[in-house]
Amino acid sequence: MTETAEGTDWRAWQESWDRQQEWYMPDREERFRVMLDMVEAFTGPAPRVLDLACGTGSITKRLFDRFPDAVSTGVDLDPALLAIAEGYFAGDGRVTFVRADLTDPRWVEALPYDSYDAVLTATALHWLRVEPLAALYGQLGGLVREGGVLMNADHMRDEATPRINAAERAHRHAAMDRAREAGALDWAAWWDLAAKDPVLAAPTAERFAIYGEHAEGDTPSLDWHTRTLREAGFAEARAVWSSPSDALVLALK
Repeated sequence: MTETAEGTDWRAWQESWDRQQEWYMPDREERFRVMLDMVEAFTGPAPRVLDLACGTGSITKRLFDRFPDAVSTGVDLDPALLAIAEGYFAGDGRVTFVRADLTDPRWVEALPYDSYDAVLTATALHWLRVEPLAALYGQLGGLVREGGVLMNADHMRDEATPRINAAERAHRHAAMDRAREAGALDWAAWWDLAAKDPVLAAPTAERFAIYGEHAEGDTPSLDWHTRTLREAGFAEARAVWSSPSDALVLALK
């Protein structure tokens, strides 16, 4: 990468992040496709979206590719991933990025809108423990308009099926090992590259000061998510996509 933010290839960083995430989740694009199918079903082709824990803006990128008239607000605390998002979307008036801590009860005050057609998040909220996640769902219940949706795609394992879980994990990790041997970057290797980049080095150091090597959150079951979302004021909630280890839960206001 180059020495200045203006010359940094943000598209390359965005694509590199996508490839690193796909090492963990080869079905990542399928969950995004179903997510956007459901956005269209409930909100039409020009939604106002809250991209929650947005990272590099992976959801917003796919949102705009499919719905050019959509509007997005990306929220995250990670300064390095936000730097990539802001660089990638520089000059695009359809998106606003907000740096905020989702465990701070006042984070919603930083948003540019007081309601959204859809709140979308993927592979992010497992960084939270169940208590702050339940509190966050309560806040989101107040942000989604009537008839709007919240969708969370994340790890949602069923602890009642330990043998199935173990077999699935072993099979998945064997495939990951083969991909790494073929040159795929894992989480640690990707962050090592970011730490060496002249533009991303400082925000990367800051993000590790915030999170450490990896935050220790919870991965409650799908039943927990659907029950907690209903308690947060959503009328209906269920999975609209699932894999052996993950699920996409949709909650309808």
